[in-house]
Amino acid sequence: MSYSASPLQKIRDDVVIGDGAFICDFVNLYGCKVGKNSKIGPFVEIQKNAEIGDNCKISSHTFVCEGVTIEDDVFVGHGVMFVNDPFPRATTGNGTLQTEKDWTVHKTLVKKGASIGSGAVILCDVVIGEGAMIGAGAVVTKDVPAGTVVAGTPARLLRSV
Repeated sequence: MSYSASPLQKIRDDVVIGDGAFICDFVNLYGCKVGKNSKIGPFVEIQKNAEIGDNCKISSHTFVCEGVTIEDDVFVGHGVMFVNDPFPRATTGNGTLQTEKDWTVHKTLVKKGASIGSGAVILCDVVIGEGAMIGAGAVVTKDVPAGTVVAGTPARLLRSV
C-alpha cells in the first residue's frame, strides 16, 4: 500500500503500513510495520524492527521500541513505554558513546487480543499472553499468562479474565 504522510508526520519510506491503517499527526515511525486497520495515535514513536499487527490501537504518547512485536487485536493505552535493554548505559567501559554494536536488543511479545492500560511500563524479555489485561500504571517484569489480569508495581496476578 502507498501511504501519503501529512507534513506533521515523520514516517520514513522503510515503514510498511497496511491497508486501512490510520496514523495521526505528530508521530515518528521508522523501519517498522503497522498492520491493516490499525490506529496509531498522536505523539507515538515506533522504532525499527518493531511490528504492530492488524486491528490494533496504539494510543497517544506511547513508545514502542525495537524488538517489540504486538500481534493482532491489541489495545495499548496512553503513555505506555516498552523497554528493550535490561541494563541500559549511555557509554561503553572506556567512556565512548554506545552504538548498536555495543548492546543487544531484548525482545517483547504482546499476543493477540491483549490490552495494556495507560501508563504501563513493559520491561523486555517478557511475553504478554493472549487476551491478558495489564492494569494502568503497572510495571510488567515477567511473563503474563494468557487470559489473566495483572496490576501493580511490579505487576501481580489478580484474576482470570
